[in-house]
Amino acid sequence: MAAATAQLASFETGHGDMVHDAAFDYYGKRLATCSSDRSIKVFEVVGDQITLLADLNGHEGPVWQVAWAHPKFGSLLASCSFDSRVIVWKEVSDNVWQQVYQSPLHSASVNSLCWAPYELGLVLAAASSDGSLSILTYQPDGSWHADKIDGAHPVGCTAVSWAPAAPKGSLVASKAPGQPVRRLASSGADNCVKVWIYNEQTRQWMQDGVTLTGHTDWVRDVAWAPSFGLPMNTLASAGQDGKVMVWTERQEGGWDRHVLHDFGAAVWRVSWSVSGNILSVSDANNQVTLWKEAADGQWQQITQ
Repeated sequence: MAAATAQLASFETGHGDMVHDAAFDYYGKRLATCSSDRSIKVFEVVGDQITLLADLNGHEGPVWQVAWAHPKFGSLLASCSFDSRVIVWKEVSDNVWQQVYQSPLHSASVNSLCWAPYELGLVLAAASSDGSLSILTYQPDGSWHADKIDGAHPVGCTAVSWAPAAPKGSLVASKAPGQPVRRLASSGADNCVKVWIYNEQTRQWMQDGVTLTGHTDWVRDVAWAPSFGLPMNTLASAGQDGKVMVWTERQEGGWDRHVLHDFGAAVWRVSWSVSGNILSVSDANNQVTLWKEAADGQWQQITQ
């Protein structure tokens, strides 16, 4: 497979310290960034033109991650910070943002957050160094209902990612698809990945299957691949041990593990393309690479 050459562009954010995350909105027209300077910035991106639209200040520590909600819920942005808080921001008029919710659930740094697929409603999951996961669900009366998974990763949770809402195999099934699935994957400083499922009868979150082991150091990130109802579930995990692993769920249950690559340095983040067939990897070598699975099941780097 021929390697592709990526076109790179950079711009000055105006942050006063290290930038930890950057996230495009659903349409790819606005970019949110966050930093150790405790601030969040929102930019408009039109071709090569990048314009600062807003500064969001409210956190009292480094801001680790930002995430846009689906536009059907309006213009909403979530952020998480070392200050142990999750904040949901709403654009109340053009480029004017205000805090609409602060989560008081965690007692240590909140390291990661992820909005659920829109089919599940306005739902936000977060992972904290206190070892717990929280799931925040917006209610019709304007309040937020909070669920918490204590001890998810006792040494500390590093990342969280939602499963696609469409049941596995629903696209090719002969009968109508069932109810949307509420599943999460999480990673932690215990070198593990875990999968969680919401039990509709007990109205509680519970671990789904066995703990996924194989990394020999902290798992820094986990990402669930989009599936669009195809008969496959795939996870990617990024390790402090330098390895990226791809996990494929078996039909009878359980997961098969495949080492995508050993990068020789800590791997910070993994992220899937919208179609779910290309994986981007960022590592401590200051490299971002793209990978694609070949017909023989081997993963190949497609950028240089």
